[in-house]
Amino acid sequence: MKLLAKVIESLERTATAPVTVSAHCDLPCGVYDPAQARIEAESVKACMEKYNASNDEVFKARAVTIKEERAELVKYHLWILWTDYFKPAHLEKFPQLHTLFWNATKAAGESKKTNDTAVAQDLLNQIAEIDKVFWETKK
Repeated sequence: MKLLAKVIESLERTATAPVTVSAHCDLPCGVYDPAQARIEAESVKACMEKYNASNDEVFKARAVTIKEERAELVKYHLWILWTDYFKPAHLEKFPQLHTLFWNATKAAGESKKTNDTAVAQDLLNQIAEIDKVFWETKK
């Protein structure tokens, strides 16, 4: 009984003890690169191409599932760049940034709704524009 009481007491102390955590971003190492979003967008386009080239309904269903997962990852990687890497000074120097990110994340969302490779190519083009600005900020 004494052991059980000590365990309960210990658990109560642990459960109520304040915990302080901190992080400056989602990727504390400071390594950012639009390439992560681009690679996922290339997968989106490749899945669309494979979907369009196939007559196998099971394969096509898998291609759609993977395409949608990759499109979500595009959005995730873009938002990490937008919210964690880019700062107000970047926006002052590159006022088109907000529109670039808006258009790219919208294109990623649109790519989930279709198997039209032109939509995927538009997504890749949007990411390429973000990539140009990103590398300008690294100079």
